Amino acid sequence: MSIFVDKDDQFHHAHGQHFAVSCPSCSVLSHISPVSWPRFAELERFKPSEVGLVFRCDACGEPVFLKYPVKAYLEDRVELSTNYQEIERPRERFDFTYLPEDSEILFREALNCYSANCMNAFSSMCRRTVRHVFSDLGESGKMRIYEQCNDIRDMAEVDEDTFDLVRQILFDSDDQLDTLPMLNGSQAGVLMEFMRDILYQSYVRKGKLQQAMMMRRYLTEDAGAEALPEGNRSTA
Repeated sequence: MSIFVDKDDQFHHAHGQHFAVSCPSCSVLSHISPVSWPRFAELERFKPSEVGLVFRCDACGEPVFLKYPVKAYLEDRVELSTNYQEIERPRERFDFTYLPEDSEILFREALNCYSANCMNAFSSMCRRTVRHVFSDLGESGKMRIYEQCNDIRDMAEVDEDTFDLVRQILFDSDDQLDTLPMLNGSQAGVLMEFMRDILYQSYVRKGKLQQAMMMRRYLTEDAGAEALPEGNRSTA
């Protein structure tokens, strides 16, 4: 895919009509349209290693800021890499209703780190979050989560190198905290999905099931009381 600014100051994106990101303002996966980019003469003069561009979200109209590494300076154009960086990320959503207070606080901070593109801080906060989960659920809960992670790896077809990185972050012993592996954006995204699934299965799913069962029990008992003859109903 070719991305470049030509000598006439026109921006070219080969897949422009199909270029979509999750908008940080409306959180919709939407096509974005370029609205502002540096002039060719300015790029040639200063030769920056990275270039910032402004797009418009076609869903809500708000600006989306992306940064591209410069691939090459040529006579008639400046070529940009396809590996852009999102300056703002949409905030991740999660149902915290059923999480223990400490785990909720830590995972909220982890999500803030992820939204701010602080991927290694996100990794550290995931490590702290999962330590509280293990403490809450005990050794049997930790083993269950380990098996759950193996299932996630198989279902999502996560490659061995990425899974080993996730395993180190979540399951290495506490005396190895200073040797957490470095994360890039793609690896942090995989870690995010592991964490979301771990917390959902450990707390959210359980809490929703218990709430649903309690409601059904209440409705059944209430219906049974309504069906009793008037003289057989208990009175306060």
